[in-house]
Amino acid sequence: MTVETPIPVVVNGAAGKMGREVIKAVAQAEDMMLVGAVDKNPNYRGQDVGEVAGCGPLEVPILDDLESILVVATQEQVQGVMVDFTHPDGVYDNVRSAIAYGVRPVVGTTGLSDKQLQELAEFADKASTGCLIIPNFSIGMVLLQQAAIQASQYFDHVEIIELHHNQKADAPSGTAIKTAQMLSGLGKTYNPPSVQETENIAGSRGGVVADNIRVHSVRLPGLIAHQEVIFGAQGQIYTLRHDTSDRSCYMAGVLLSIRKVTELKSLVYGLEKIL
Repeated sequence: MTVETPIPVVVNGAAGKMGREVIKAVAQAEDMMLVGAVDKNPNYRGQDVGEVAGCGPLEVPILDDLESILVVATQEQVQGVMVDFTHPDGVYDNVRSAIAYGVRPVVGTTGLSDKQLQELAEFADKASTGCLIIPNFSIGMVLLQQAAIQASQYFDHVEIIELHHNQKADAPSGTAIKTAQMLSGLGKTYNPPSVQETENIAGSRGGVVADNIRVHSVRLPGLIAHQEVIFGAQGQIYTLRHDTSDRSCYMAGVLLSIRKVTELKSLVYGLEKIL
C-alpha cells in the first residue's frame, strides 16, 4: 500500500475514549484516509469528528448509520477497513455488516462468545475477507502473555486479576480470557486442590476458565486497563503485571492491524498472530 492509495478507514464508536484515539492516529497516518465516523451517542451526531477527538477539523461528520458509511467505504479505490470500539451488545452485527459489504473489520470491542467468533470466522472465510479480532492492542500485553506461557512450565498454580474502569460493560475482560486460554492450551491442569473450599459469598473466588484457571475482575473509576498473572509455588510468588496509563499506547497496535488486515482473507484472533 502506498501513500497514493491510502487505506480508507471507518471508525465505529468514534466518540468514545478509544474511538477518539483511533481518529487521531488514523488522521496522522500518511497511508490511511478517514472516510467515516459512526457513533450512537446523539450528543455528537453531525459534529466534526476531528473536533470531538481534539485534533482539529477533519470534515468528517459523526453519523449513527453504520451501513450507509460502509457503502461509502466500498466506493473507494481500495478495500476499506472498519475499526470497531463499540459495545458487546452490537459488535457481532457490526462485524457481519462490514464483512457483508467487503469492508475488513479490526475489532477491539470484547465480549464476543466462542460461538459468535466461530460464526464470524466462517462468514469471513466464505467472503474471503480479512478480519482481525484483537482483545488487546498493546505490545506490552503480548509480551506479558508470552512470559506467562514460559512461566507455566515451572508453576502449577496461577490466577489472573484484571482491573478496568467502571464503564467497561463486560467481565472478565477479553484480554484476561485470552490469557487464560493461552495458558489452558498447554496440556496441563492448574491449581490442584489442597483443601475443600467453601465460598461464603458466591463468586468470591472468581470465575473458572478451562483447566481450572481462576479469573478475578475489578471495576473502579480511576483505572484504565491493568492485568496481573500471579504464579505461586512453595516459598515463592511470581507476578507478571501490565499497566496502561494512557490509551495512546494501543495505537501502534491499531495502525499495524489496519495495515495487516488488508492482506488477510480470513479471521485472525489475537495481536500476537500478526506481529
